[in-house]
Amino acid sequence: MYSSHHHKHHARRLLCLTALLCFAAGGTAYACTRKAAVPQLPELSAESLEQPAEYGVQQSPLTAAQAQAILDDPRMILVSRTHPITEDYPVETKECGSATAINKTLQTEAADAFLAMQAAAAKDGVDVRMQSGYRSVSYQKKLYDNKTQYYRNKGLSEAAAREKAATIVNPPGCSEHNCGLAADLNSPEHTTLDTGFADTAAFRWLCENAEQYGFILRYPKEAESVTGITYEPWHWRYVGAENAALLNQSGLCLEDAVAVLQRIAAGETVTG
Repeated sequence: MYSSHHHKHHARRLLCLTALLCFAAGGTAYACTRKAAVPQLPELSAESLEQPAEYGVQQSPLTAAQAQAILDDPRMILVSRTHPITEDYPVETKECGSATAINKTLQTEAADAFLAMQAAAAKDGVDVRMQSGYRSVSYQKKLYDNKTQYYRNKGLSEAAAREKAATIVNPPGCSEHNCGLAADLNSPEHTTLDTGFADTAAFRWLCENAEQYGFILRYPKEAESVTGITYEPWHWRYVGAENAALLNQSGLCLEDAVAVLQRIAAGETVTG
């Protein structure tokens, strides 16, 4: 399993978070079912986890400090229109894209994980390719400004042009691609980035195995109202193998998980 060296260091807090997220209210179920098992973590003592109440209500066993530590994990960064990143966000990248990729790199750790995942898929006779990865905030600004200008040329006002452009191209700093942890994947059987990818062997393989390499389906159908992004079966996000296992087991999308963790880090008692 990729990045297995992380497991010993984080095992105890991650098991606590697993218990928390499994009972958290309002979680959004993921679209994929998985063959891969959640990593085996050492058991906590009986007194360290509170037992579920009669109707499945459980207080969080996670301390504020533990929750904050998970939030501080750089692989768990939340990037969206309500959580933009700055232009000076530090990114070290490595090439892992296909020959036809538009943006061929990801953050180095994510690139290594993807290449390991791609090799594993190939052993199973499945061809998974990285078609679009890291885009700098400045590059994102160029895309957004070009699209805005397109609508200005159509006669829209400045405000209307920017609003219309934002429905197609995320404003700078608001795209997950700007952090270098998001990958648009495809395969020779379906090269376009659209929902048709969900009908491919590559997508089915990813649903069963991507977790082991630290990737999650970032924008599943059931989470559209939370993420604000329509279903994107081609868009996969690197969070690290242990975090991916937690998110998938809990059924929480990244927004939901971060919201729960923030409440605990602020000292609130979270019950399901």
